[in-house]
Amino acid sequence: MTGGSAVAAATFGDAAALRALIGAEPLVSDWLTVDQASVDRFAEATGDHQWIHVDPERARRESPFGGPVAHGFMTLSLIPALLGKTVALKQRMGVNYGLNRVRFTSPVLVGSQLRARFAVESVTDVDNAGVQVEWNVTLERQGSERPVCVAEFITRHYF
Repeated sequence: MTGGSAVAAATFGDAAALRALIGAEPLVSDWLTVDQASVDRFAEATGDHQWIHVDPERARRESPFGGPVAHGFMTLSLIPALLGKTVALKQRMGVNYGLNRVRFTSPVLVGSQLRARFAVESVTDVDNAGVQVEWNVTLERQGSERPVCVAEFITRHYF
């Protein structure tokens, strides 16, 4: 995958800064191009070699999408990386905690450019002086009004 020009990450150093994002405008990542080599590497890593992902010629002939598409779970797996490039946290440690209500609402054709919008829904105190953040994430494909994925992404941060 290739990215466009770098977007300066917004930097946050404590839970109060994250709480201030509740109800604020979403933080938006830079565009990222999904290429066939990345789709092939994802297929190799997961063992999902379905032809709609890894056989471009057959996908052009037989797929309802007109060409190869990225795996839905590949699209989903981009969320932490896009968040990390969009939000810099001055923290001791951060972990991905889980996801709620994931939907793949539109295919990601190979060659598509994607970006993510991260809106903070809630920030909750958790054990060991940490906070849990629920992010409403929308992955967008350039040139399309319909998102490719929407999810509630949950992270935990320890400052």
